[in-house]
Amino acid sequence: MFDIGFAEILLIGVVALIVLGPEKLPTAVRAVGLWIGRAKRAVSSIQSEISEELRLDEMRRTASIKKEELDKELSEMKQPFKQAFSEDSPMAQSVESPVTEPIDTSDKASSGKIEKPANE
Repeated sequence: MFDIGFAEILLIGVVALIVLGPEKLPTAVRAVGLWIGRAKRAVSSIQSEISEELRLDEMRRTASIKKEELDKELSEMKQPFKQAFSEDSPMAQSVESPVTEPIDTSDKASSGKIEKPANE
């Protein structure tokens, strides 16, 4: 982060000792340490939020691409059915032609007799 060596830290400590004195120096060092800790935590939380947003954005982009691919495949799969059931095709005409006479396959209709229940 910062390019501060041992000599620079020692020089800052000596100047702080001279300016603040031996009585106020420990509280000042503690306060500076707390500020640095808060700054590090703030930077860390901002970095994690940014990385989370980037991850979510990438997921949205991937989902969008996959959705477009699936929509394209679906439209390609629908094409043969659209062509088969177009108005000009014989398959569509056979489906559209009405049945003139209903077909009854039950035994009662073929014999012509309606049986009464045995209890009556």
